[in-house]
Amino acid sequence: MVRPEEMKIKTLKGTTTVGLRTRDGVVLAADRRASAGYYVAHKNVRKVLYVTDKLAVTTAGSVADIQFLYTILTNVYRYNSLIGRPTTIKAISTYVANVLSSSKYFPYVVQFLIGGYDDSPKLYNLDYLGDMTEEKFVATGSGSPVAMGVLEDDYREDMSLDEAVDLARRAVTSAIKRDSFTGTSVIVTKISNKGHEESEFPVKKI
Repeated sequence: MVRPEEMKIKTLKGTTTVGLRTRDGVVLAADRRASAGYYVAHKNVRKVLYVTDKLAVTTAGSVADIQFLYTILTNVYRYNSLIGRPTTIKAISTYVANVLSSSKYFPYVVQFLIGGYDDSPKLYNLDYLGDMTEEKFVATGSGSPVAMGVLEDDYREDMSLDEAVDLARRAVTSAIKRDSFTGTSVIVTKISNKGHEESEFPVKKI
């Protein structure tokens, strides 16, 4: 029998995702490269997923685990909507965190940023053990140390959504240039009380 201290969790590397909360909304960004070890498995995957027009998720980790948990997340949200039960961004984030925490000994290998706008902008960071923290700005994935350096330098709580889009783009672009597991291009979405608007930015090879 394997003792708990002998269990090793394989951390999958690859991806850089970024989230920023401003006074007017939330910005989420991610690269488009999927890696399997040192192999580039796909060059154009989607790592920003929408639950509603005002609620989105960025994903990092095992693709199968991401797909399963995203399906649960969207189904819970839609069921609550059908029965007339309001579901806040904090509530749906807490639900996913509880699912992750309940399986921590055989974990889903994922990291989510859940962000959007209900009565105000909200941004939550969830890791594979079920830890949940509310953030003003955050980066996840293998390129996060590089991306965080860019965010730390230029983030302001009073910045506009367009300024936040540019900062998120620069943060992920910097990770693409320094992290071999991050690549292709950058998808950035800005979410406000009017809905979301998504853009994609190519990155020149260096």
